[in-house]
Amino acid sequence: MKKVFKLENLGCANCAAKMENAIKKIDGVKDASISFITQRLTIEADDDKFDDILEQARKACRKIESYCRIVE
Repeated sequence: MKKVFKLENLGCANCAAKMENAIKKIDGVKDASISFITQRLTIEADDDKFDDILEQARKACRKIESYCRIVE
């Protein structure tokens, strides 16, 4: 399953790259990409684990930029 999410309060491209790399390391994630310009996150992951993966992605993003939010 592939889903696109809006990111709020993404501060810089460097942080976006760090978040993208952290999300790619989550078990079950096939691919992930963040566009700093459009403030969008795309995650491709296993259907049955998607909710858990999204929660882990939120935690990873908050560790890098505490005020950045993933909006469904």
